[in-house]
Amino acid sequence: MSTPPPGYGYPQQPPPYGHLPYPPPPAPVRRWWQHPAVVIAALIVFPPGGIALVWLTQWSRTKKIIATVLAGLWFLTPFLGDPPKEPKDDAKPKSAATTTATATATATAETAVTPTPSASPSPSGPPSYVGQNLKEAKAAAYSAGFNAISHDASDNNAGQWDDNNWRVCFQTSADKKVGSMPTLDFGVVRNEWPCPVKDGEPIPYPKMPKVVGQTFEKASTTLKPLALQAIEADSAYTDVPLSATVDDWTVCFQVPEAGEEIKYPKTTTAYLKVTAPGTACPKTEFTELRPDPTPTYGDDSDDSNSSSSGGSDGGSSVGTVTPGAYCSTPGSTGVSKKGALYTCKGPGQERWRR
Repeated sequence: MSTPPPGYGYPQQPPPYGHLPYPPPPAPVRRWWQHPAVVIAALIVFPPGGIALVWLTQWSRTKKIIATVLAGLWFLTPFLGDPPKEPKDDAKPKSAATTTATATATATAETAVTPTPSASPSPSGPPSYVGQNLKEAKAAAYSAGFNAISHDASDNNAGQWDDNNWRVCFQTSADKKVGSMPTLDFGVVRNEWPCPVKDGEPIPYPKMPKVVGQTFEKASTTLKPLALQAIEADSAYTDVPLSATVDDWTVCFQVPEAGEEIKYPKTTTAYLKVTAPGTACPKTEFTELRPDPTPTYGDDSDDSNSSSSGGSDGGSSVGTVTPGAYCSTPGSTGVSKKGALYTCKGPGQERWRR
C-alpha cells in the first residue's frame, strides 16, 4: 500500500503573511537616449529636442518642468536683443566722385532727421529762471520737475508774502529737497528794484537825477526810467499860476533832491517847481514874482482923501487890516495900524494891497 503524499486529506493553507506568491516585475530597460548626460547635452545644444527627450525619461515631474523652463529661456535668449549692425563695405574701391556724392547725401539725410535744439532743459541741469517773476518761475520749475523755494537776495532778509511782487535774480540748487523732487533756491528782489551784484549784498537803488535847469518836458523824459508814481509841476512863484501847458517852462526846484535814493518808485511822486520862459528862477522857494511895495505913510489929509476915495469906490470898510495878508472880499478896504489905506485886490489871490 502506497504512502499518501504530504498534506493529503488536509485543506490547503495560505502562504505566510508578507510572502509574495509571484516575483516582482523586472525594472524597465533605459534606452541610450534616456541617459541623463545625453538629455542634458541635447538641452544645451538643441533645446527643443532636449525638452522632448526630458519628457520621455523617468525623471520626476518637478525635474521635467524645471528642465523645460530653463531650456526654453536658453533657447529664447538670442531673440530678445537686437543684433548689432555691422557696416558692409564693398570690396571694390569707389571713385572720389562717388565718395563725395555719398558723403553729401549722408549729411543731407542726417540734417533732415536730426531735430533742432529746443528750449527744453538739458539732462545736465535745470533751466534758468533768472529775470522772471517769482510766481511764474515757480510754476515753470514745477512743470520741469523741480520744487522751488525763495529768499531775499538783498541784505534785508525780507519775506515774500506775494510772489507776484518779486523777481528772480539768482538761482541755485537747494541744500535740502522739498518732498521727493529736486529743489531750486531763488534769490529774489522786488519787481521795481535792481538786483545786487552778489546774492546777499545791498541793493544799488537808483538815485534821483538832477533836472534843475531843464525844461519840464526834458525833465519828465529824464525821470521816466525811474517808473515813478507821478511827475507833477508847480509854479516856482507863489503869485504866478501855471498855464495849461508847461512843457517849455524851466525847472527851478525839485523834490526828491538830486542824488536821493529812490527805494519805492511806485509810491514816489516827483514835484518840479517851474517858471515861465524868460522868467528867472527865484533864489528861494515860496517867493512872489511881484511882491507888494513897501507901504508909505502920508499925513492925515492923505488918509482922509484915501478914505473918501475908498468910499466913492463903493467898497466896504473892514477896519484895521494887515498889509499883504489874504482877504476874502474883493474891493473892500481897510486901514493899517499906522493909518494907511489898503484894498482887497489881486493879481492872483486877493491880498490887502495899496
